[in-house]
Amino acid sequence: MTTRGSGGPAQGRGRRRPAVSEGRRPEQTRKPRKENQDEELEEAPPRRRPRRRRRGPGLFGFAPTRRAAVLAVVVCALVLSISVPLRTYLSQREDLQVQQQHQEQLRTQVQELQERKAQLSDPAQVEAEARRRLRYVKPGETPYVVQLPGDTAPQQGGDHLKAAAPQGSWYENLWGSVDGG
Repeated sequence: MTTRGSGGPAQGRGRRRPAVSEGRRPEQTRKPRKENQDEELEEAPPRRRPRRRRRGPGLFGFAPTRRAAVLAVVVCALVLSISVPLRTYLSQREDLQVQQQHQEQLRTQVQELQERKAQLSDPAQVEAEARRRLRYVKPGETPYVVQLPGDTAPQQGGDHLKAAAPQGSWYENLWGSVDGG
């Protein structure tokens, strides 16, 4: 014999329902079959409407609104606990990309410098650089410097030092700048 919905203290009901066997009410019984007639389907017993459940404490003993509030708090806590490491991860990823680009630039710069070093190991290249940059000439050669109208001529020797040297002593120059003369 099976019992359905025996209302005990766990469900919040203080009364017990009568036992029902095989899902039918005790007053309803099967009709005997008539052997002469074709097999007739017997009428199904009328179904009972399910009783409305009273809203009581639900899952974990909380009301539905409290469950929703607890769920919202849990979701917020999860979002906050995930957002900080995610932000850190993304910023570190960006930093890593920047560092990799910088490292690639340094590699190309090292490659160029190694090529330049290989070029300068040749004595002919060193001589060409000395002539171009430092204006060196070999003994017996006559250097020519072509000046264009907009260029300023580099002064030879100490001519620029003589022009910049003040006349007289320092205190006379100081008094002259104060006096206006």
